[in-house]
Amino acid sequence: MKRRVYEPIDNKAYVVKRSSAGLGLFAAVAIPKGACIIEYKGRVLAKGEEYTITSQYLFEVNARVTIDGKARSNTARYINHSCRGNAEPIIYKHCVYIFAKRKILPGEEIVYDYGKEFWKEYIKPKGCKCEKCTF
Repeated sequence: MKRRVYEPIDNKAYVVKRSSAGLGLFAAVAIPKGACIIEYKGRVLAKGEEYTITSQYLFEVNARVTIDGKARSNTARYINHSCRGNAEPIIYKHCVYIFAKRKILPGEEIVYDYGKEFWKEYIKPKGCKCEKCTF
């Protein structure tokens, strides 16, 4: 089995632009299956702060570590939800990396499944707008 490389590809491989859900992250070049696309970065919250903060960009790494990725410098924050994503988050050494699940073509939006908890809290009440649910 091939070992994962936790080194994101060149930041010129993707671009932020309009999508059906607002802003989204799109491939500027072909991204091969298994490539590490980007790291989800942000401030690590103090214990208990995840329950009082209003950010929708929280990523729970484990029971003790949650990242608030709301800063615009965190380009990974623009990756939208899809019930059938072409990417997936992988947690490695308290960091979150987004990997391509399959080859992503130029112009294609980079998306991943946010998970059941986020879906129930934020997506279900408004209705899912991902490609799988709207077509």
